[in-house]
Amino acid sequence: MKAGRAALLAGMMALTGAAPTDLPQPLSIDLLGLRSERGQVLICVTRRPDHFPDCRDDPEKRHFSVPAKGGDVALGLVDPGNYAIAIIHDENGNGRLDTFVGIPREGVGFSRNPALRFGAPSFRSASFPIAGSAVEQDVRLKYFL
Repeated sequence: MKAGRAALLAGMMALTGAAPTDLPQPLSIDLLGLRSERGQVLICVTRRPDHFPDCRDDPEKRHFSVPAKGGDVALGLVDPGNYAIAIIHDENGNGRLDTFVGIPREGVGFSRNPALRFGAPSFRSASFPIAGSAVEQDVRLKYFL
């Protein structure tokens, strides 16, 4: 059955002239290192550096709230481009990252798992390309307090 779907997709692309890299691709994350199953996990997916890591005002953002469980989370189909993902383990369910003197009290994670020093990483250090095939990002949450 998979071979039939692949042939159908190839035939549709030949008719439309679309290359596989021009089509939306599946994006998913594998959440690693949750310290509890309390609350929810807030996920922000953006391709706009000026709206990373807080993509609330990004008109193209994809924002998800999922139960706090480790494992795979499907984020749907996304258009080709460079993206970055920011994650908050909102343990108390208040919809935001709680801090103490600027240090996160809840878990945070980013695509490509860049080193965290003082503040969030840059879009460039967390960004990854989507083009031509499904993408899964393994994101390890980090807790400071």
